[in-house]
Amino acid sequence: MATHGKNSPTQTGNYRTEWYIVDAAGQRLGRLASEIACILRGKNKPIFTPHLDTGDFVIVINAEKVAITGRKPQQKLYRRHSGRPGGMKLETFSQLKARLPERIIEQAVKGMLPKNSLGRKLFTKLKVYAGANHPHSAQKPEAIAIQTIPGEK
Repeated sequence: MATHGKNSPTQTGNYRTEWYIVDAAGQRLGRLASEIACILRGKNKPIFTPHLDTGDFVIVINAEKVAITGRKPQQKLYRRHSGRPGGMKLETFSQLKARLPERIIEQAVKGMLPKNSLGRKLFTKLKVYAGANHPHSAQKPEAIAIQTIPGEK
């Protein structure tokens, strides 16, 4: 049974993108980032197609209150390079959290997206804010409760 000439909803772009809001206060960084990456890719939808952007927009608030376990606040390093000789800059988790708390979640999610043009496009759908305020109330985001602490309800 051939389906020549038929287009699926994903090929024609006949699908809706939703806006979700996630509160990162007290959530574990890695588990939260993996759930956000799945929503950005659209893996939570039945129309998921690996090579198309079927994902939704995600707003993350309270990024400054994200949690990690163990001694990672002092030991986890974030690296960046200026492109110049000797231009490597190192920061610990706690230093970066004090300077730019949004960047912690952004880098964690970016590492879980595809490393190609689709991944760069998906990353633009992530909006991270340090506090509880965000400028996207006109989009009427739907709140999602992501459970990242095992055994807690």
